[in-house]
Amino acid sequence: MKHHIKKIIAVTLSIGMAFSFTACSSNTAAEDPVAKYGSDTLKLYNWGEYMGDTLISDFEKQFGVDVIVEYFDSNEMMYTKIQAGDAYDVLVPSDYMIQRLIENNSLQPLDKEMIPNLANLAEGVKNLPYDPDNTYSAPYFWGDVGIVYNKNNVDLQDLENEGYAILKNPKYKGKIYMYDSERDSFMVALKSLGYSMNTDNEAEIEQAYQWLKELNDTMDPIYVTDEVIDGMMNGNKDLAVVYSGDAATILSENEDMAFFLPKEGTNIWSDAMVIPANAENPKLANEFINYVLTYDASYGNSEAVGYTSSNQQVMDDMSGEGGLYEFNPAYLPRMGYEKDEVFEDNTVLKEKLSELWIKVKASN
Repeated sequence: MKHHIKKIIAVTLSIGMAFSFTACSSNTAAEDPVAKYGSDTLKLYNWGEYMGDTLISDFEKQFGVDVIVEYFDSNEMMYTKIQAGDAYDVLVPSDYMIQRLIENNSLQPLDKEMIPNLANLAEGVKNLPYDPDNTYSAPYFWGDVGIVYNKNNVDLQDLENEGYAILKNPKYKGKIYMYDSERDSFMVALKSLGYSMNTDNEAEIEQAYQWLKELNDTMDPIYVTDEVIDGMMNGNKDLAVVYSGDAATILSENEDMAFFLPKEGTNIWSDAMVIPANAENPKLANEFINYVLTYDASYGNSEAVGYTSSNQQVMDDMSGEGGLYEFNPAYLPRMGYEKDEVFEDNTVLKEKLSELWIKVKASN
């Protein structure tokens, strides 16, 4: 499991939270949910290990409903099921996938009258390019991608001077984890070369491919996904490309580790809650989205998972004085830096990068 220690804390806190929910919401639960929402069952499709331990049970108690939760492990897996006609009430896709779903008319607008807690959103997740007015989406978690490094073994001056190119510095051969993701890895290469991570310029993509191929052939990187968390917590490697939420967990568990955002720029990502066009229970879906954006629900989520909350007050409290991540630089994403970008949806580019990524890893 990713978050042993934090989950223990979350369970302890959630006992009090669950009591407060029950105490203050008995009138709500007493209402007939079928009469109010047209249904007493919500179908949620979310990433695995992406919710506080009591998020669902607290919602069920407060509103007198049942929630059926299914899990996906990639945006593409989720998209395939939606395209096949499977019906869910709430999805939690990533930025570029939300762009695709909007363009395909696969989403319905949020009922903002039912979601006053949109007012709680952090500044960094407002007006995002894929849905600038939050017409279709309510941000759930967000973050960036950086380099976790062992302060005892990696010279900070090397990171500052070389940025992503440190991953090709012979001094660190055999001591590197690369994230096994074509878009994130090509982001690293393209940014290191001074290009946009959304480029579809063939010459730039070819240069990025050669950059990654050289890294693969000369540096003996290990390609990982979630294993990077335990690997870096245990100090198995000295450098790793890591999502900020996972980095926050690593830094919490190993004081030798630090987090660095290269000056060449990075990916600012977000996952958000949306309602599919074919949702059978849209009223209950809007109620659920509003609930997730409350302080208590957002706090429980962020505490358990380690990613940055979309709720401004939760984000401030988590990173502020006395907060769980007060001294953890990975928790707060970098905001307003001109070289940082959001992934755009480009299916042709993604297929191209997928083919090249297979070739990169097969080249040694």
